[in-house]
Amino acid sequence: MIDYEKSGVSLGRASASKSRIAAAARSTFGPRVLTDVGHFGGFFALSEQPESDVLVASTDGVGTKLLLGVQLDRIKGLGADLVQHCINDILMCGARPLFFLDYMAFGKLDPDVAATLAESLASACRAHGVALIGGETAEMPDLYAPGHFDLAGTIVGIVARADILDGRRVRKGDVLLGVASDGLHTNGYSLARRVFAEETASGALKSMCLADGRSLAEALMQPHRCYLSSLGSLIGKPWLHALSHITGGGLEANTLRVIPDGLSLEVDYDSWPRPELFRLIQRRGTIDEMEMRRVFNLGIGAVAIVDPAFADAARDELVDRGEHVFSVGHIA
Repeated sequence: MIDYEKSGVSLGRASASKSRIAAAARSTFGPRVLTDVGHFGGFFALSEQPESDVLVASTDGVGTKLLLGVQLDRIKGLGADLVQHCINDILMCGARPLFFLDYMAFGKLDPDVAATLAESLASACRAHGVALIGGETAEMPDLYAPGHFDLAGTIVGIVARADILDGRRVRKGDVLLGVASDGLHTNGYSLARRVFAEETASGALKSMCLADGRSLAEALMQPHRCYLSSLGSLIGKPWLHALSHITGGGLEANTLRVIPDGLSLEVDYDSWPRPELFRLIQRRGTIDEMEMRRVFNLGIGAVAIVDPAFADAARDELVDRGEHVFSVGHIA
């Protein structure tokens, strides 16, 4: 049986580290910082006036999906992974993206690889109306193995005070509408890579196919979906109470980030069809069900928490925008 810990990732260590990091961050807060550490983005008011708009910022990376991309010679989509993940994070706060900055680090700088990554970043930014205004490209011998690199970025967006989504509107009985993902997005790859280590080394990932005809390599490298055009249409609706982005930690841990104290989640994991890729990972790795739920998105990439009286209207609007939507639970 394989789990995240055996793959080299400890969620326990991450939690302990984050609590100490958060304490350091809080020591810098002033009156224009509107949220605590731990939300999907940090809120910073443009002024101390109560009517001022608010900037929302988030920083992230692509994780060990980078390693798989290098091994499979599929790095062209990594910029889209990064930009779209970051857009989703600040979207969960109600914010529209403004600009993006990237960070690329190499043991030995490869101009072709750097150019490929830069164009992938720029292409994703153009697609979503985001300005790529700068960044940092570093060459650090001995820090990265030959042929390897790191990729991270920071996004800044803006939201009107009235449209901020920070979880305070969530009420008992609210409905959880799950919006479908289209793969692992950018989370759980250390475990997935462990499961498919032999197939990756032999090249079999490129010949093994899922029922939909995609190779396993193609399915694993599917870029992280962006929900800006669909979930963005709900921003400002009074019946939208919160949004959550299902990344590392799974559906419950991420959605709990926007749930006020005293409330909890009731999730029905049988309410949506689990995509074949996740079923294959679980079967080949003999992975425990609870481990699957806390590592992977399992087919749900985002959750909209809505007033139950408007759940059907919200679902219809998202379906009209091309999303697959499921009622996956409620607030208890």
